[in-house]
Amino acid sequence: MSNFTFQKTEIEGVYIIDVKTYGDHRGYFMETYKEPDFVEAGIACRFVQDNQSASRRGVLRGLHFQKTHPQSKLVRVLKGEVFDVAVDLRGGSKTYGKWVGVRLSEENHRQFFIPRGFAHGFLVLSDYAEFAYKCDDVYHPEDEGGILWNDPDVGIVWPDAGEVLLSEKDLKNPTLKESKFTF
Repeated sequence: MSNFTFQKTEIEGVYIIDVKTYGDHRGYFMETYKEPDFVEAGIACRFVQDNQSASRRGVLRGLHFQKTHPQSKLVRVLKGEVFDVAVDLRGGSKTYGKWVGVRLSEENHRQFFIPRGFAHGFLVLSDYAEFAYKCDDVYHPEDEGGILWNDPDVGIVWPDAGEVLLSEKDLKNPTLKESKFTF
């Protein structure tokens, strides 16, 4: 029996994954990835890089993608809570420009799978959050792309986390129409 429940979202290929945890007075244990279970659910990635970040309330990282080296990502929160978003950038997709979001926290142990062809970002809702993710391609800094986090045509409904804190790079991201980017 699998320790994962894979929920399809309204955008093909994007999954919300609930993870079974085993706990007692000492703490808890959980599997965060098991290749046979993921392959059976239709997620057949070979993950090659793990990343982790720490951020404070209001930090918004994104919306990022790699142009010629796209990455699938399996994301989760180790501490705190974030609102995580995937935006479909697949040319010809019936959901191009649409988004799906999910709250990820240390309490719900939920994970989010984002396939290649998406912009990705998250907003920190707690005072502090540690965020971890697996990628199926290595990071290429020269290949970065992004779209504006609050592009009105995409229309992401971000939860209130107070003042939104962005990097200089993310402040300069174009809208989806301006970027004209598709995978």
